[in-house]
Amino acid sequence: MGMESMKTELLKILEECPLVAAVKDEEGLKKSLESGIRVVFILFGNICSIPELVRQVKDSGRMAIVHVDLITGLSQREICVDFIRRQTRADGIISTKAALISRARELGLITIQRFFVIDSMALSNVERQKDSCHPDFIEILPGTMPKIFRRICNQLQTPVIAGGLISDKEDIMAALGAGACAISTTNPQVWFM
Repeated sequence: MGMESMKTELLKILEECPLVAAVKDEEGLKKSLESGIRVVFILFGNICSIPELVRQVKDSGRMAIVHVDLITGLSQREICVDFIRRQTRADGIISTKAALISRARELGLITIQRFFVIDSMALSNVERQKDSCHPDFIEILPGTMPKIFRRICNQLQTPVIAGGLISDKEDIMAALGAGACAISTTNPQVWFM
């Protein structure tokens, strides 16, 4: 499946269920695979375990997206994306680094660039960075800022995912109402709402 068709498939899945299970340990992975959520962000692991973690997600019929910045043993260079592409069946990557996003696009992976919006300088950096590497999606943390989400979604053509500090239905509805296409959360209670 080509990158554009994978992106289209992901958008369709998120349209049907805008929740993403972001897993940070084995217990979270197990719970996510018991949920009805069809997209899993893998936020843990190491160079030895990541192929098996991705396999578990893929074998359950879900999309697997690996946050390469958080995988122990991977460098912060483009070669880590080549490793994910060659040694796993991951559908895509998440990274804060533009060079890794660019390399993943070259390799046909879905790309999600993560931004921590903590002040006005970080907010202005979102558009500048996005234009340098053209990710398929942008993930903004924390995800509990509807006013900021509305502003970002109105300025960018890139689908935006709200992540971080999402804890209840009110947070979900506020982020989606502000224009986010999906919510990513490590909170298993939210996965089963």
